[in-house]
Amino acid sequence: MREEELGVADIGGTHARFALARVAAGRVRGLGPATVLRVADFPGLAEAWRAFLARSGAAPRAAALAVAGPVRGEELKFTNNPWRLRPAALAGELGVERLVLVNDFGAIGHAVAQLAPEDFTHISGPRRPLPRPGAISVIGPGTGMGVALTLLETESHRVVEAEGGHVGFAPRDSFEDALLARLRTKFGRVSAERVLSGPGLAEIRAALPGADEAPIPANDKALWEAAISGADPLARTALEVFCSCLGAFAGDVALTHGAHGIALAGGLLPRFADLLPQTGFASSLAAKGRYAALMAELPVWLIAHPQPGLFGAAAAFAAKGR
Repeated sequence: MREEELGVADIGGTHARFALARVAAGRVRGLGPATVLRVADFPGLAEAWRAFLARSGAAPRAAALAVAGPVRGEELKFTNNPWRLRPAALAGELGVERLVLVNDFGAIGHAVAQLAPEDFTHISGPRRPLPRPGAISVIGPGTGMGVALTLLETESHRVVEAEGGHVGFAPRDSFEDALLARLRTKFGRVSAERVLSGPGLAEIRAALPGADEAPIPANDKALWEAAISGADPLARTALEVFCSCLGAFAGDVALTHGAHGIALAGGLLPRFADLLPQTGFASSLAAKGRYAALMAELPVWLIAHPQPGLFGAAAAFAAKGR
């Protein structure tokens, strides 16, 4: 079994993460420590890549990149990142012979298929593992809302990349009706990720009774910290609403996918993994009328691996190279 070393990258709006990985026989065999660089410090990916290689002292001949956005067209553009990527020229710019390019949440979908059981934390439903074979809805709030579908087979898998976070927000009660109306005045169309993302918590808090009289934490990071700790009661209430809406959204995605299980990911949820099962997440996920019993039987696990994007990029390379 010959191992191959490659460089992997997970490129977002603010940071680009890099590491060296080892793959063999269609699986990830090892992932080195992550190098995290600020996007704003480099004019483009090639310069950041060379900085990573200089630090690592490596010269891999293969690479796998996970990028925040659809992997389509002659030029890839990021929502919150000035870099521009041209897939046809990218291997030459990075100095590699083989290159795999995937959507960032597509990479998470590949990670779901290859991570070890200890890389997951149970959230709700039965404590059984994500089933093989089975369809797994992969869902994760962060800067936006990521969605993918992982189709697990006994010894292999496939990933369907999606943009499910951009479906319309679906309110379920009078407060969420008012929240939708409030957001519509700001954004016109209101997608699910307007609510279910890092900035969404502030939008929920602002719509709560008494929010106009209560001082708000200085920024999104401080707001999330106050919500998780309970230091800001309104923020904590907003977090409860967030979790309930997340459960409802996850249930909708799972119904659409015909899922046999759900894998949660993203930058936010690991910060309050112990709190999430105590919220209305699970009850909202299962509240699907005639399908309530079926939904309650879906195992829901949260990815606890510290670098699922980098691991997933390596897994995508391994899977495509089989």
